[in-house]
Amino acid sequence: MQVAELQQNLVQHQHKENKIMCKKIQLSVSDTELHNNHHHNSCGCDVDGCHKVEGEDLFIPPLNFAMVDNGIFRSGFPEPANFSFLQTLALRSIIYLCPEPYPEANMEFLKSNGIKLYQFGIEGHKEPFVNIPEDTIREALKVVLDVRNHPLIIHCKRGKHRTGCLVGCYRKLQKWCLSSVFDEYQRFAAAKARVSDQRFVELFDISTIKHLPITFSSFKRLD
Repeated sequence: MQVAELQQNLVQHQHKENKIMCKKIQLSVSDTELHNNHHHNSCGCDVDGCHKVEGEDLFIPPLNFAMVDNGIFRSGFPEPANFSFLQTLALRSIIYLCPEPYPEANMEFLKSNGIKLYQFGIEGHKEPFVNIPEDTIREALKVVLDVRNHPLIIHCKRGKHRTGCLVGCYRKLQKWCLSSVFDEYQRFAAAKARVSDQRFVELFDISTIKHLPITFSSFKRLD
């Protein structure tokens, strides 16, 4: 099987795993309750069982949430409504890619759940010729690669550009071909995809960090 086919299979597998995970974290409800309560599926998942039942709380993932690898997730900025969902991930760390201070409510959530915040302030630019700080992405990757920080979630504001660049560089370390890396980036960025982001990922030099071990943790958090 060709490398590109293997990478495509991995993407499909991860999409399937996201659906399974979404199903597992939902509160147990009976088939009758599901039939009688056709509420909007807030998580965007088409898995049977991801429906809100009257009187029950629903775990709502952040915008653009997805699994990157075992113990590594990505999303847009978590809102308080997402905190219950994040608790199901048993996070050890959060990688925050924006320069703005973390909101007080989010900091309280981190403290109460023993989650460490790693902030790498990257300005959000729409201009095509603004350079993305390569050194900052490199330092963030070192945090991602350290399994002692897993499970972790990577996020910026919308989970599209800055998060997409970091994940794209991570895929290069996994030896993904560029077409597969860009397919994944575009799936999250959609109409907001930027050529400058993809160019950055293409030119990113992994030689200074490729010696680091690339091992993957399980979902279970080890205290």
